[in-house]
Amino acid sequence: MERKHRQLQIWHDSLSLVEAVYRETQQLPECEKYGLTSQMRRAAVSISSNIAEGSARSSERDFLRFLYISRGSLAELETQLEIAARLNFLDQGACYEHIERLFAKLASLINRLKQSQT
Repeated sequence: MERKHRQLQIWHDSLSLVEAVYRETQQLPECEKYGLTSQMRRAAVSISSNIAEGSARSSERDFLRFLYISRGSLAELETQLEIAARLNFLDQGACYEHIERLFAKLASLINRLKQSQT
């Protein structure tokens, strides 16, 4: 079985973001264990998971749909990091570079796939 996602740099980059999010969320207060901590971790994992699932689909159209879902999860995570920073729970800078890089790479990959469909 071919696992195309392992060949995608964007998938590897998204895993680095997951690691960073898990490290950063360890700093959150215990009272956020089932709140922000859980939400941020699920959003981060969703990014990688949707890239992998989409790349395993049989069509570029399906892959594109999952990349849009990944991008939505990335925006969700960015918002949650901003909330945590505004509440002085953590400094969002540790994950910000990962997020900016992934937004750019997702946009590029989405644009390439859209162009190949026309």
